[in-house]
Amino acid sequence: MKTLWIAVALILWAVPSQGAVVGAAVDYRHGDTILEGYLAYDDASKDVRPGVLVVHEWYGVNDHARKRAEQLAQLGYVAFALDMYGKGVRVADNKEAGALAGKFKGDRPLMRGRASAGLDVLKKHSLVDPKRVAAIGYCFGGTTVLELARAGADVTGVVSFHGGLDTPSPDTTPPIRAKVLVLHGADDPLVPVAEIAAFQEEMRRAGADWQMIYYGGAVHSFSNPQAGADPSKGVAYNEPADRRSWQAMKLFFDEIFK
Repeated sequence: MKTLWIAVALILWAVPSQGAVVGAAVDYRHGDTILEGYLAYDDASKDVRPGVLVVHEWYGVNDHARKRAEQLAQLGYVAFALDMYGKGVRVADNKEAGALAGKFKGDRPLMRGRASAGLDVLKKHSLVDPKRVAAIGYCFGGTTVLELARAGADVTGVVSFHGGLDTPSPDTTPPIRAKVLVLHGADDPLVPVAEIAAFQEEMRRAGADWQMIYYGGAVHSFSNPQAGADPSKGVAYNEPADRRSWQAMKLFFDEIFK
């Protein structure tokens, strides 16, 4: 692992209408790449608590990722929305997003290393119990947290929301220690049936403690209101699936962090 340098922004600001939840921009490094994530927690208590890593969709650290971090903070966790692309990188369209995400999908060691750099930031926070840490991810981020589990990262559990399930060499996946929860749109056209079957077989071979929940009528990006409302495009928001998947995540955390 390359040396990790962390420079945490000194200015905190209260998040409007969030009570005691505060957010902070966090600068850190993975090798020579400067990254900027977003940290959120409830400062009403100084008690050590579980931490949750949030991995963004292929559009990078945006309002969706930051909002999820704030929602996790409201639940009593310290949440860190990491940055996979680099400080100041702003994605303009699907073509650019695909190119950026594709770089990591084609280089899984880089994906794992970049995600691990963000995990290190979270685990070193003074309010985080490093023995009780989970990671959640959306779409591209779902693929990323599954790679953390495959890499044997020191996390209690991972949750993939409408993420890709593939990995280059599923036959060689070592035993998986982290508990795995996959929340999947039953009508997602971007994840082929063969990919689902291969993933499930991989989890069996790896001896994983895994769950997979399907949401009827839901397609890709079902948890993001910015995904639109037309399922025929293969990408659309689905309010029931969003609400139910978040509840499933909370129950999963209740189990793994008890």
